[in-house]
Amino acid sequence: MPFLVPWILPSRSSLVGLAIALALTGTALPVRADENSLRESLINAAEPLLSYALDLIGAPYKFGGEDPETGVDCSGYVRHVYKQTADIELPRSARQISTRGDEVAPENLKPGDLVFFNTMRKSFSHVGIYTGNNQFVHAASSRTGSVTVSNLKDGYWARRFDGARRILPSTGLE
Repeated sequence: MPFLVPWILPSRSSLVGLAIALALTGTALPVRADENSLRESLINAAEPLLSYALDLIGAPYKFGGEDPETGVDCSGYVRHVYKQTADIELPRSARQISTRGDEVAPENLKPGDLVFFNTMRKSFSHVGIYTGNNQFVHAASSRTGSVTVSNLKDGYWARRFDGARRILPSTGLE
């Protein structure tokens, strides 16, 4: 049974509920009980991370930045979110971050996974946090000017997708 999600969200924290609902309803197939518990466990592990990541929407972009108050770039944003919510230290560059965690196939993406792109004609030169339903949150660029949400299926991002990694600790249910 699909979730009913209001179209007008009263706060940014409601975006977490929306992201979780969309992630859970992303499949048209019925879900078995053990799959439900796995999804619930993964989402519970990612919920604080997603909540904080989405709360930073609108934070200014600044090349080399790591502080949402003064500006963040893509890897600075991801590093900040993971450190603040999961106490996980990540390397400084998107390329270095792409060597951490476990590789994830696009069809197995879960909220909280990292997604990587080939921008600036360099592999793994951009990183964002997957929120579910083909959406990811990231510090886009100086052109966009802030942390924003984009769609993996959009032409620009789809053509540049390099892969995904799971950094959050395993739930033991996989």
